[in-house]
Amino acid sequence: MVSASQLRGGMAIRYEGQTYKVITAEYHPGQGKMGGVTHASLKNLSTGTVWEHSFRADLKIEDLPVEKQNLEFLYSDADNCCLMDPQTYEQVEIPTAAIGEQAKFLQPQMQIPVEFVEGRPVSVDFPEIIEVRVAETAPPQHQQQDSTRKPATLENGVQIMVPQFIKTGEIIRLDLQTLRYVDRAKPAAR
Repeated sequence: MVSASQLRGGMAIRYEGQTYKVITAEYHPGQGKMGGVTHASLKNLSTGTVWEHSFRADLKIEDLPVEKQNLEFLYSDADNCCLMDPQTYEQVEIPTAAIGEQAKFLQPQMQIPVEFVEGRPVSVDFPEIIEVRVAETAPPQHQQQDSTRKPATLENGVQIMVPQFIKTGEIIRLDLQTLRYVDRAKPAAR
């Protein structure tokens, strides 16, 4: 049990019989007779819905252990992504909806941390920056102005905007949260 003032992003809790993952939590101390309050954004692990709630700072909440395990991505179908533990060869299916739009960036044999709560996989912990190959884009143009962008299609079909100098077949680094071009991948990383 933890008090609501101790809630932090990434924790798993049980509140009113439901299991949640804390996305964000912000504690605001009270003044005088007013007690403090914690404003939290919670994701229901059963339904996937996000809920904003304020807790009294002294409220006791059951915290649940979050276990991380590196799994290897095998394949995905219409509804699920299948991952495997490389030591035991045990396979786990995670609903694609639970992973979100980032599921398109999973590639076969990719090692990725998966978070488990009560033995159930609840989320995939993607890196902030990922390297991807540009499958199709307009021919490069070398101009004085570097701020103009052009559309590009990545190998997985995702469309993004890239600088004018990027060519088809180049490997770029992408911010996975915003789907924005960061820079070219270093030649040694290829």
